[in-house]
Amino acid sequence: MLQYDKNKYKAYNSKHWMILHWKINPGLFINELILGQRLPKLSLVDKTSSKPLIERSLIPCPHCKTFHDAKTWSAQNGTAFKNWFGLYCPNCGEIIPCIFNYTSLVILALSYPIWFSFKNKWKQKWLAKQPERYKNLDLTSKPNPYDGWGWIRIGLGWGSVMFVIMSILYPYFIEGDFRWVKVFIGIPVWTIGGLAFGYMMKVLMGKPGNKTA
Repeated sequence: MLQYDKNKYKAYNSKHWMILHWKINPGLFINELILGQRLPKLSLVDKTSSKPLIERSLIPCPHCKTFHDAKTWSAQNGTAFKNWFGLYCPNCGEIIPCIFNYTSLVILALSYPIWFSFKNKWKQKWLAKQPERYKNLDLTSKPNPYDGWGWIRIGLGWGSVMFVIMSILYPYFIEGDFRWVKVFIGIPVWTIGGLAFGYMMKVLMGKPGNKTA
């Protein structure tokens, strides 16, 4: 079991509300299965730092015990996506375990006869490409993407994706009961929901820690 200083670090694991949200939100299967965006089973936040949350987040590798800057897997490094098999550790080459969205698990279970025969071959090809992706990592501080008007842009983008999935695709393909009334209701619902999500992330990611050392 990975050991860490509980007086210094706060753990984000399966009990944290952000992780629970990732698990139960059905729309996030798009992020996992198509985009390859993954969340580790364990991430740590330095409680002794006064920096914003986005700057004091760490992802530990249970294999080599390295505590990676969370920006190792980020849009600024081009590594936020294509992580279908988990988060690749650039230090030891092993895979950092990640959680699964429940909808993703259902889809994977139902489609098992389709992908099981080539999974291992695909994984080996994927692994072979990973070292190159992590050669020139930029872990310097970057502006919080949610600052300024960023939270509105990101929030509306998230709301738009959820609107398409939950108001159009899900009723049509899963429920078999597509209705225009759901589309019209979904527009204001997901607009407000997207803005609420964006603002929540702005506050959360910009929240400074309580420096005690």
